[in-house]
Amino acid sequence: MSKTGTAEKTTAEETTAEHHTATAEVPGPGTASGPGRTSGFPTTRPTGPRRYIRAGLRRGVIELRHVLRNRKELSGHLLNIVIAVAVVMVFDKKVPGTPVPLGHLSIAGFAAFLLFSFGLMSVPQILVTEREEGALLRLRATPGGIPAYLLAKALLIVGLAVGSLVLLLGVSALVADGPLPAGPAQWLTLIWVTGLGLLAVVPLGAAIGAVLPNPREAVALVALPAMVLLGISGALFPADKLPQFVQQISAVFPLKWMAQGVRASLLPDSMLAAEAAGSWQLPQVAMVLAAWAVFGFLLAVPLLRRTTRRESGSRLAARQQKAAAGGGASVG
Repeated sequence: MSKTGTAEKTTAEETTAEHHTATAEVPGPGTASGPGRTSGFPTTRPTGPRRYIRAGLRRGVIELRHVLRNRKELSGHLLNIVIAVAVVMVFDKKVPGTPVPLGHLSIAGFAAFLLFSFGLMSVPQILVTEREEGALLRLRATPGGIPAYLLAKALLIVGLAVGSLVLLLGVSALVADGPLPAGPAQWLTLIWVTGLGLLAVVPLGAAIGAVLPNPREAVALVALPAMVLLGISGALFPADKLPQFVQQISAVFPLKWMAQGVRASLLPDSMLAAEAAGSWQLPQVAMVLAAWAVFGFLLAVPLLRRTTRRESGSRLAARQQKAAAGGGASVG
């Protein structure tokens, strides 16, 4: 899937400056304007956690706007959608034992993998790239920097992922008679699976990005396991054809459950004949994705704090000098 790291690299300094502005300290009691007042007016700017949330949302909107203005970045997302739809148009067979076209199953699988890859592949590359640009170093001097930073990245990824998902489903429906939710219940399922699925993988991607050494290795180390999970998750072909132990391994990871939830929202119940469990298992989908969301947040925040604590100007300069010399290795 496409990489958002390129656009992030060109806008890191601007968005970090905006973040500093948004989280600046607010004058309080005892200022020249009087207790609790600024220039004669009551202070209404939020403080504490509300300030960090506001700063994170503001930064996320700025970064999303920059990506949408980047033609190269947008063309990459569109190309992925075109390729997915073109592949689906080639499939003219039915899923064995069902009247469901294999192309419809593939569209559901592509949709789930799109959400998965934005969180687990794009987020690590963004974080590692911004670390090399010094953005994480600047977070050390920003009050509430890490929570606001994570919120901004989550907003950016959610905006890109949802936009790409809408385009994928819309284009496939128009061009290849692709599947769409059949009613309000299916639309509701698609919405909560999308939201909870992103919550499950974005923090996990942030945790991975906090420990990877450099942008090039970030792509290589994450892409291969992601492709393996795609192959064993049942996203592109019925999982009941896989060996039992492979199904058990895939059930540990969120992609399998994201794909199952997306299938439940897009495909008819006649597809249940090809489901390993014989049902959509939506309660299990919700529980597993929620568990991964909690685990990811608990893992990401301390790892990012550790990474920012270890950052220093000398370390950053050494890494940049080594990368410029062609070494590209990380300086511990």
